Amino acid sequence: MKLRFAVTAISALVLAACSGGEETKGDAAATEGAGSKEVNLYTARHYDSDLPLYERFTQETGIKINRIEGRADELVARMKSEGATSPADVFITADAGALWRAQKEGLFQPVQSATLDARVPANLREPAGNWYGFTRRARIVAYDKAKVKPEEIDSYEKLATPRFKGKICVRSSDSVYNLSLVGALIEAWGAEKAGEWSRGIVTNMARPPEGGDRDQIRAVAAGVCEVAITNSYYYIRMASGDDAADRKVIEKVALGFPSLDGKGAHVNISGGGVAANAPNKANAIKLLEFFASAETQAHIAANNNEYPASPDVPAPAPVDAYANFTANPMSAAAFAARQPEAQTMMSEAGWR
Repeated sequence: MKLRFAVTAISALVLAACSGGEETKGDAAATEGAGSKEVNLYTARHYDSDLPLYERFTQETGIKINRIEGRADELVARMKSEGATSPADVFITADAGALWRAQKEGLFQPVQSATLDARVPANLREPAGNWYGFTRRARIVAYDKAKVKPEEIDSYEKLATPRFKGKICVRSSDSVYNLSLVGALIEAWGAEKAGEWSRGIVTNMARPPEGGDRDQIRAVAAGVCEVAITNSYYYIRMASGDDAADRKVIEKVALGFPSLDGKGAHVNISGGGVAANAPNKANAIKLLEFFASAETQAHIAANNNEYPASPDVPAPAPVDAYANFTANPMSAAAFAARQPEAQTMMSEAGWR
């Protein structure tokens, strides 16, 4: 698939790639982009609301952002093909599972930053410093207010019980969001119980998986199912947006926060790390620290309906109306690493 290129100085990326090819690893480690006034960002985020952030970073630091956008898997493939000459300094994407996949491909390098360690809770970053989460999203449920009682969906276990046979809508098993959720269940329960849960969800599906999370929510309102598994920000976006049809959907559908082992709802992250061959490492760390700042977290949360990662950043409107829940403290790195096991388990369960 053709990548979407941002309106940036692509020639600067080419120059960076060429210089990276001539420089030895020792020289690269020594300079780390010292004196450079640019940073090359590969991002799977595609929101216009991020543009003011890039402008503010440049105004505050004097560092220009050269930006390339694409799907996470496209950008990972690009960095792999570029190899040691890749101009990428920072890679940002959604979901800890996607970050873990990039890490397994050797596309990140660990960094040490007192600012990042202070701003990002330990469970929302990779222990060695390969990647950091800046905002959170909960993988929870949307349910039919007229047919489902809140106490019927207050735990993930209950979704797989006979109560919901033929009454659940969910997207496909290859969704990274579902892989991370099942990975969290494996981490918490072990393979046997998580496998039983996956088979229970397949039994309870109202239809074969199709579409995205908002399609599942709309299906609840249309009476196709009673419960949809969804990321929180999709529901919040529909509830607070300008689409009259989506607001009608939300009149019939409520948001519920199941608990995992009584410790709170499963949460995932959006985040990023420094690329393995970053030619401007010092600037890359500055950009990560900028994303971890309270002001940036609040901006992203408000504009993309996610939750801030740092506990000292209040959830802004409209997210604040849906922020009164307990987040499970499980390490994002732990459930992300369970994705291959989750994929096999879901396939064996018949989750298409």
